[in-house]
Amino acid sequence: MRRVACLLLTGALVSACGLTSGSPMVDDVVPGTIGQGEPLEGAELTVTSKEFTEQLILGAIMGIAFEAAGAEVLDRTGIQGSIGAREAVRSGDADGMYEYTGTAWITYQGNSEPIDDPRKQWEAVRDADLKNGLTWLEPSALNNTYALAMNQDNFKKYGTKTLSDVAELARTDPGAVTLCVESEFANRADGLPGMEKEYGMSIPAGNITQMDTGIIYTQAAKGSCTYGEVFTTDGRIKSMNLAVMEDDKKFFPNYNAAPVINSGTLKEYPAIAEILAPVTAKLNNAVAQELNAKVDVDGEDPHEVALDWMKDEGFVKAG
Repeated sequence: MRRVACLLLTGALVSACGLTSGSPMVDDVVPGTIGQGEPLEGAELTVTSKEFTEQLILGAIMGIAFEAAGAEVLDRTGIQGSIGAREAVRSGDADGMYEYTGTAWITYQGNSEPIDDPRKQWEAVRDADLKNGLTWLEPSALNNTYALAMNQDNFKKYGTKTLSDVAELARTDPGAVTLCVESEFANRADGLPGMEKEYGMSIPAGNITQMDTGIIYTQAAKGSCTYGEVFTTDGRIKSMNLAVMEDDKKFFPNYNAAPVINSGTLKEYPAIAEILAPVTAKLNNAVAQELNAKVDVDGEDPHEVALDWMKDEGFVKAG
């Protein structure tokens, strides 16, 4: 989710974290409950996102909303890493994306301590980014944060329900706690090192295996590792029937998704805020898990999943 790099764009190259190409969105949509009167008619807007499933869906949702409101939309979703997508919006290479409050607060704005209250976290991020030419619109309840999860057999065997329970298990039975994690999580202050410090865990390096995100879910489901690092909005949690450990000390930051718009674009097209507000308000963890599962479990196309949801919710209609 919060990878930091600027390497490539799906179907295109990224040069110095900038965008060099994209493809027009050609969805045949008209206003439903949003975009009435097509206030973006004549606008040429570019949407971007990071490369993982949820971001591709959110980027498509934003673009479809703009299309229904009359804009011509260029799709530049799928940048690998966090910094490239953000820089595109900041520089004006793109006009908007959905970003996560915790990512901005920790990774971009350089803070080490998250703010426990989700609203105050969003307000702090919003205020700090105004000087960067970025405007944060109202956030969603979707909170794509870190968690540890295990399969049902291990859940029954060890009975851990919270991260404090995991810390206690690591103390009393060190061999029982094996972790499958991403390399970034293994090294981030708001990842494994910070979690171990906060919960007083001491997990031997030999008990920690680093791997790609998708493999973590399958390995945790098979029980190859007792606990896998997961994201709380991932559809594979439900489809694989994984038990998620509660972050009872609230260590992990809030990662609420919110639209981030280039401030110059928003000044030119202030209707963007009104168009996106009801869409963002509908996004929560249950919705995200459902939409993400359609892609990661059922193999559907992220853009089509976004389009179907926008139609089902009545935000847009077929043209």
